[in-house]
Amino acid sequence: QVQLVESGGGLVQPGGSLKLSCTASGNIFSILDMRWYRQAPGKQRELVASITGGSGHTNYADSVKGRFTISSDNAKKTVYLQMNSMKSEDTAIYTCNVDVSDGNGWSIDYWGQGTQVTVSS
Repeated sequence: QVQLVESGGGLVQPGGSLKLSCTASGNIFSILDMRWYRQAPGKQRELVASITGGSGHTNYADSVKGRFTISSDNAKKTVYLQMNSMKSEDTAIYTCNVDVSDGNGWSIDYWGQGTQVTVSS
C-alpha cells in the first residue's frame, strides 16, 4: 500500500513559476522511478519529466526542456517539479507517478490524485 500526495498547484501568470511536490508513503523499499504527467482537457496524458531513483538521471518532454526541472529527495520520498517561464500551454492537471519496489521482487506504479495548474493572465 502506497499513497502519493501532491501539492503546489494553483494559478500563475505567464512567465511565472510554480513548484509541485509529491510525497510517497507506505510500503516502499525503494523508488525506482518518479514521473510527472499532465493532462489538459480533451487531450492525451503526457509524460512531462522523469527521474530515476538510483542514478538521478532525468528526462523531459521537448515542450518543457529548459523551463522545468525534476528533482527528488530520496530520504523524504519526495519528487519535485520546478516550473519556470510558464506558458498558457502548461495548463493541465499534473499527476505524480512512482514506480515502487517492495524489496521482494515486486514493482508497481502508483498515482497521485492530481493537482490543477492554471497559467493565465
